[in-house]
Amino acid sequence: MGWLDLAVIFGAYFIGSISSAIIVCKIMGFDDPREDGSGNPGATNVKRLYGNKAAAITLAGDSLKGFLPVLFASLMNWSPLVVFLVGFAAFIGHLYPIFFGFKGGKGVATMMGVMVGLSLPIGLAVVGTWLFVAKVLKISSVSALIATALAPIYIYFLDGDISWVVLTIAMTAMLFWRHKLNIKKLLKGTED
Repeated sequence: MGWLDLAVIFGAYFIGSISSAIIVCKIMGFDDPREDGSGNPGATNVKRLYGNKAAAITLAGDSLKGFLPVLFASLMNWSPLVVFLVGFAAFIGHLYPIFFGFKGGKGVATMMGVMVGLSLPIGLAVVGTWLFVAKVLKISSVSALIATALAPIYIYFLDGDISWVVLTIAMTAMLFWRHKLNIKKLLKGTED
């Protein structure tokens, strides 16, 4: 791995560190989403606080910051491992953003953007699972957890790259960790 690979990986981290929720809310004249609701700077909290339009823009921004760096690395014909590390770095940036005191979102939209960037069939499988479960159960956290838990399985069967499977398992584990309060609420039957 050369210096250019490392530069792009670090660049992806900085892109991931841009908080769509905070920027969208500021531009639209709303309060910082970290100050209200669940305190999470993500699309679900923005939707609960400020409605569908702000949430949709936030969701698009968070997805794009996972998708665009991966697409760029793919177009540059870097190795599959470097391409995934670029996406992983963007995901880490969203969870632990350098610009916002390392306190970021839960990573669902950014991870889905990474998956779409890696492979359209894999991305569609993950996003499709998320949408289907959300439509049926109407619980945002459950749809996110199920879709991301299945992501390594989709990668294994649709691509077979073991490094991608391992790194996706790591992303999924981190995403589950970020949802630990949601999981506790689910177990108690108090999740929204």
